[in-house]
Amino acid sequence: MLVIKVGGAQGINYDAVCADLAELLQQKQTAVLVHGGSEETNILSEKLGKPPRILTAASGYTSRYTDRETLEIFEMVYCGKINKMIVEKLQRLGVNAVGLSGIDGRLWEGTRKSSITIVEKGKRKIVRDDYTGRVEKVNTPLIRLLLDNGYVPVLTPPAISYEGEAINVDGDRAAAILAASLQAETLVILSNVPGLLRDVADETSLIPSIPLKEIEHFAEFALGRMKKKVLGAKEALQNGVQRVVFADARVEHPIRAALAGHGTVIE
Repeated sequence: MLVIKVGGAQGINYDAVCADLAELLQQKQTAVLVHGGSEETNILSEKLGKPPRILTAASGYTSRYTDRETLEIFEMVYCGKINKMIVEKLQRLGVNAVGLSGIDGRLWEGTRKSSITIVEKGKRKIVRDDYTGRVEKVNTPLIRLLLDNGYVPVLTPPAISYEGEAINVDGDRAAAILAASLQAETLVILSNVPGLLRDVADETSLIPSIPLKEIEHFAEFALGRMKKKVLGAKEALQNGVQRVVFADARVEHPIRAALAGHGTVIE
């Protein structure tokens, strides 16, 4: 079992990701694809006069401020444009893909945060109208039902709260808990960088491998959204996933390259 998370930043080669996945499936590999859509969401938000606002939590992690209007824009892009684009590409390649959000069938369920503490201009503030949370529960039987009947799930945030509200969740951490719940051997996290870099300005400064026991030491090199990727990797490995690979989604064979160890391998 393989779980692949492909990000939504600028430069992602979705055609290559889909073609690679289709070839792996022909070789009897079982896989679930999770995707993001951050760049397209930013573009649409600007067009709609609702520019993105990025919050920095007191812990140092960043997230998109998600009021109800932002959540609706988020759903338009993630559940609509990007999800159906990927499903269409896979269908064209002969893959019987099914696109679902974490809301559908309570696929990803969790707690909506009642408030978050952020740091803005050096001051701590409390934000209470944010529709964000974290995936705590996976509807594994639904995923198994699809896989057992020959479908390839293509999954995307948002998730759903226990009270039935849509919540924005981090896709990397959602993929991590999904991989653990499916007892996946490998979680591949693809983005628009080669992996974890010692210097974000130098793509040749790739860290090729990290032992799980040393992940906290290497986490200091993770900046911005890479922080949550490292956290997700740690959570996946601690819950039974054997290997996590951060790899480049801009190359010709992104998934196969990742499985061959081209990227940052954590195990």
